[in-house]
Amino acid sequence: MGAFPIIAILFWFTATAAGAAPSASSTGLTNIFAPETTPARSIFDLSMFVLAITAIIFVVVGSLLVYSIVKFRGRAADGGREPAQVYGSTQIELAWTVIPILIVVVLFIATAQVIHAVQDAPKPPSAVEVTVIGHQFWWEYRYPGLGIVTANELHIPVSDPARPRPTFLKLLSADTDHSFWIPQLGGKTDLIPNHPNSMWMDPRRPGVFLGQCAQYCGTQHAKMLLRVSVDSPEDFDAWVRAQQQPATQDEQVTAGRRIFETTACINCHAISGTAANGRFGPDLTHLMSRDTIASGAAENTTENLRLWIQEPDAIKPGSLMPAMRLNEADLDALVRYMESLR
Repeated sequence: MGAFPIIAILFWFTATAAGAAPSASSTGLTNIFAPETTPARSIFDLSMFVLAITAIIFVVVGSLLVYSIVKFRGRAADGGREPAQVYGSTQIELAWTVIPILIVVVLFIATAQVIHAVQDAPKPPSAVEVTVIGHQFWWEYRYPGLGIVTANELHIPVSDPARPRPTFLKLLSADTDHSFWIPQLGGKTDLIPNHPNSMWMDPRRPGVFLGQCAQYCGTQHAKMLLRVSVDSPEDFDAWVRAQQQPATQDEQVTAGRRIFETTACINCHAISGTAANGRFGPDLTHLMSRDTIASGAAENTTENLRLWIQEPDAIKPGSLMPAMRLNEADLDALVRYMESLR
């Protein structure tokens, strides 16, 4: 226990220095020391409380050790004689029994209060509900009350304390164990097959918050990234309206749509308003409304989109998406169709 405070303090200074100057719209880092929601703040406060207690224990034990070493060190005047021995002390034995018990009880009560406050929080009628499904190696987001399906980039509204609008997440897994962790928005919560889990968040300011699948789930676990856009109420409502629209039908990209519907793409992906209704891969209805592709592994640009379609392993080695290996004309047409999905 004595080494823990030193490690924690060093980590604290490192993380704080790394994230000392976030922009107004994005943190750019996963910083556990800058909580932005009630659950994250509760976990942070509990962590600091535990850190303070363990630091006190470290100082007391370290001081007693130094005192004993200095006071009872060997001296030339001792002549090699064994010092006087004390056998048994009721006071000392009571102290090292009662004090640890009291510390454990205090830590237990503090932890139980935080667990109860986070896990048993009531859901207000204004709450936004999202079903999160972890896949190898991407995230699916379903908004059952809004009729929206998207992937990899989660949009939630700011929750004003005067008019709370928290977001409640139902966490599911489509294959193996995953873990949903956005340090500034909430604690690490696992997604386990056939075992629904849940969490909630009520961010107080807009911004982009980053996270990571925190449970090893296969080859591309490290690139199963999380990106949460916390929008103002007006921006969130605008995003919802845009996502509820069907896919754009552009006659100029008919050739690309035909390629999409006659190749393996249609087996895995869904695009509203078309015959594509796959569930194995991300919904592509509004692909170009996202800033990234491949679960945050690359920016959503024309070049990256071409590479991702033609050779996924070049961006994400071990990805379950097959390489399409299209000829240049078909690839150009398909990319143009993808870029029309806004």
